[in-house]
Amino acid sequence: MQLLTETSNITFCPSVATIGFFDGVHRGHRYLIEQVREVAAARGLASSVITFPVHPRKVMQADYRPELLTSCEEKVALLAETGIDYCMMLEFTPEVARLSAKQFMHILKERYQIQVLVVGYDHRFGHNRSEGFEDYVRYGQEMGMEVLLAHAYSSGENITVSSSMIRHFLQQGNVSSAAECLSYNFFLEGTVVGGYRVGRKIGFPTANLRVNDPDKIIPADGVYAVYVFLDGVRYGGMLSIGYRPTLANGTDRSIEVNIFHFSADIYNQPMRISFVRYMRPELKFDSVEELIARIRQDETEVKTVLEK
Repeated sequence: MQLLTETSNITFCPSVATIGFFDGVHRGHRYLIEQVREVAAARGLASSVITFPVHPRKVMQADYRPELLTSCEEKVALLAETGIDYCMMLEFTPEVARLSAKQFMHILKERYQIQVLVVGYDHRFGHNRSEGFEDYVRYGQEMGMEVLLAHAYSSGENITVSSSMIRHFLQQGNVSSAAECLSYNFFLEGTVVGGYRVGRKIGFPTANLRVNDPDKIIPADGVYAVYVFLDGVRYGGMLSIGYRPTLANGTDRSIEVNIFHFSADIYNQPMRISFVRYMRPELKFDSVEELIARIRQDETEVKTVLEK
């Protein structure tokens, strides 16, 4: 996949495209992109995805925190896995927000050589959101752009696959259902930073993660079975998100993982955590001894999950 921006010094080739923010690049997005690729192959054209580096609502509302499933870099990497030819990264600005659907489509046609626009079944764009698919078709006919309506994705279950539904699952700690909708385990990427070093004192040293993108959603507080990726190697681990109520050693929310069979110094190193299963909520114990006993139980249960 070739990543293109508005400043790319190339001549855009004619393509079939779809447009959206594509947060998470979940099963519904992938189904839409597959339709784009099929149309492109049938027309002998390239296939393209048009997306934005920053959530449009954040551009218009500075204090809005989108709770993203993926950072821009993560989204691009996931889009590349779909087999699409081009990812066109357009800056969403207040000026773009004021464009009508027709004006925006004209830019897609003339500047970016979009010959066919595949519209998601429930997607609306342009300043006047009252316009819909029939309007897009009419505008397209006027400017020589074919507009097609994509088929809706069906999971075969009574679950609506959407970025907002996946966020809802993660807010509940339901990483298993989130993974079903995403088609991969939800993950966090960041840097290992110093913590309170209490885990080492009680026999369970942990690596504290500072997430790269402050807008990325963090799953609900609790203990999780996870995989940890360091320098291309995968390890099993048990992760805790929360405030360490038994130890009462801080008011900041921490993300700390005990990595199985690992003892190297990894401070300031990049780390990726892939969530496998929610194990239990964060609990306050009456003593450190009770906490240690429960962590030992957690370790056994997490290892059993990861071995399946």
